[in-house]
Amino acid sequence: MDPLKTTLKVRQKALELGFDRCGFARAERLDLEAQRLEEWLQQDRHGTMGWMENNFEKRVDPTKLVPGSKSVVSLLMGYRFPENETYDQQYDVPKIAKYARGRDYHKVFKNRLKKLFRFTQELVGDINGRIFVDSAPVLDKVWAQRAGLGWIGKNSNLLNKTHGSWFLIGEMILDVPFVYDAPETEHCGTCTRCIDACPTDAIYEPFRVDGSRCISYLTIELKDAIPDEFKKDMGEWMFGCDICQDVCPWNRKSAYGHYEDLKPREHVLYPAERKWSEISEEEFDDIFEGSPVRRATHKWFTRNAVIAEGNLRSET
Repeated sequence: MDPLKTTLKVRQKALELGFDRCGFARAERLDLEAQRLEEWLQQDRHGTMGWMENNFEKRVDPTKLVPGSKSVVSLLMGYRFPENETYDQQYDVPKIAKYARGRDYHKVFKNRLKKLFRFTQELVGDINGRIFVDSAPVLDKVWAQRAGLGWIGKNSNLLNKTHGSWFLIGEMILDVPFVYDAPETEHCGTCTRCIDACPTDAIYEPFRVDGSRCISYLTIELKDAIPDEFKKDMGEWMFGCDICQDVCPWNRKSAYGHYEDLKPREHVLYPAERKWSEISEEEFDDIFEGSPVRRATHKWFTRNAVIAEGNLRSET
């Protein structure tokens, strides 16, 4: 099939499946990003995330990850909901990052990606490819930017004019040619609100983030005691952090999401009268069944909750 027709049909199907945006980029080695990633790793900006050193060439070259691949198809799925904004107006409760207040996005996203992959297979014929949702060494933000779906902001998140940064990213890497989109240009201008707002100074310069200082890293990835120097700066956050996104001007009028499964769960926003730090392992498993929060495990989640609750007490 003609690449233009294939592109139009796959994009149309992606929107029918409920994805908010779909873009196409040529699969090739990311030379500049490879250099930047190597420098970042050498500076130990990844903390204890040793897995980021693994599969370096696959991370920067999709043709090594999927042999024979020609294209990276990037998809976005929004998760901004009014319920989150109402909840966030409470300043006396520990917080979970917005993306993790509903069902595990990996499952929601992947189910629809599988349908899009099958559609592409039926459309083109025998194809070789894989789908990814934060599940392999793929620089998803870079590929989405190359596919015209946004630009990399100063907080290292992908941004676009319609959805701000309140969206999730997934991709198909395929041996199918498409008509490729032009990369989006950067629209942060002179704004430094994300840099100024970060309490741990994780954004050490525009477009550069020290992962080992990020609150999301401290509350999710770090499987050890949290260093004393960061405890107060964690504020009310006990899983993830939205500070640099909350202050971003592009997020003020971004479009709302429409996937019911990604909406925040009522029992997560408004739990029964209990301290999060005191929930049992059984309660943790029950409350966060099918949730990204399970990644933290009960042990580390309650560690975070103790700190968040202590910070809130000290503010009153």
